[in-house]
Amino acid sequence: MAGKFEIYKDKAEEFRFRLKTSDGKIVLVSEGYTAKSGCTNGVESVKKNAPEDARYECKQTQSGKFMFNLKATNGQVIGTSESHESAADRDKAIKWIQNGAPDADVMDMTT
Repeated sequence: MAGKFEIYKDKAEEFRFRLKTSDGKIVLVSEGYTAKSGCTNGVESVKKNAPEDARYECKQTQSGKFMFNLKATNGQVIGTSESHESAADRDKAIKWIQNGAPDADVMDMTT
């Protein structure tokens, strides 16, 4: 179940993180942060909030796919899922994050 967070810079030079499964599938992505410290705080917030069912906001897109946001205790979105074909697939991704995120390694790809 081992996964990893990757911290990277996007084309706009903002810091972002993505959470990947051991086989490389992206299950959660962040917003852009201007400072690396904000991004690393976001990773820590995911690790802390991931186990809590109440932190997940499940949605259906206009195209009929399924996704979710992971929110901090203050209601701020700290991560967004990829789109899933079914609610069951979305729910599997949530379960993986609940179990895998708290102990996931962090790789800083900006150094």
